[in-house]
Amino acid sequence: MSVTIYDIAEKAGISRTTVSRVLNNSGYVKEETRQKVLKAIKELNYTPSAIARSLSTSRTNTIGVVVPEISDPFFGEIIKGIGEIADKHELNIILFDTADSVEKELKALKLLRQQRIEGIMITPTFTEKNFNSEYLNTLEKLEIPVILMDGHVNYEEFSGVFIDHVRGAYDGTEALIKSGHRKIAIITGDMNSRPAKERLKGYKKCLIRNNIKVQDRYIFCGDYKYENAYQITKKILKMEDRPTAIFVCSNMMSLGCVKAFNEEKITIPNDMAIVGFDKLDVLNILGLNISFVNGLTTELGRVGTKMLIDKINNKNKKNNRQIERITLLPELILKGSERYIYNKD
Repeated sequence: MSVTIYDIAEKAGISRTTVSRVLNNSGYVKEETRQKVLKAIKELNYTPSAIARSLSTSRTNTIGVVVPEISDPFFGEIIKGIGEIADKHELNIILFDTADSVEKELKALKLLRQQRIEGIMITPTFTEKNFNSEYLNTLEKLEIPVILMDGHVNYEEFSGVFIDHVRGAYDGTEALIKSGHRKIAIITGDMNSRPAKERLKGYKKCLIRNNIKVQDRYIFCGDYKYENAYQITKKILKMEDRPTAIFVCSNMMSLGCVKAFNEEKITIPNDMAIVGFDKLDVLNILGLNISFVNGLTTELGRVGTKMLIDKINNKNKKNNRQIERITLLPELILKGSERYIYNKD
């Protein structure tokens, strides 16, 4: 049988209004009376209803998190950072995985709106070309803070935290050049996404600044997926004038490359050098020292959550509607896989 505030009031010999004040920490209550309520709560083993409390305080202490693919370690790291800050502020999280579908993302946004959440953190689906008026109207009608996590929405401006993808790709490519490589391939992400476009831009920029011709035959369009990168790497290894190094634009694609290397008995970096984007713990577990550009995704989650909390707490202030954007500078982690050893010439 559930215990209500009526039971607590009766046991403590005080009014229901006073019990409510103690439970919600609102209004003045004598310390002696407060102790009576707390004692009654303990003796009755009362657990307050989160739903009832949210109705009385107009606060749900809940935020929504929407990502394209939760199985991707990139988003797992972001969620880890979100969780760290959310726990410190006693925030609940409702998480949606949209499977990179605009339709599922739209459904998630509508469901979150019904849950009376206080704010949303979202990485919009990569298929930006599919954004439509219904999607944009739904975002506009949320009337709660929305923080972008390294993603963009066409025709709309929101606050958010982003990674400098151009800088990251430039640094990763430069590490290969400094090691002696001149024939460097790139496996991009989904070219419908801004991060993929920016990483390709950084790669090209680095080649040009180092007087290396950008060759289309060394540019391979991936989709951030393991299987696609595996197939692309197989093709690269069969090229007549194949590159000596590959810059891979996501952690899951790096794993696909490694699988292809293993099947073709290609050793790193003796036969092929590689630098990836974002860390992948499984590579360390397997004892593979793959150099990578660390996008600081966990920190992205932390910073984004702090930004959201600030906007929630200051939602009635005029300057709270100003667009705030923070860009994190990635760091290059070299483990030796970028070295130049193999020389076909």
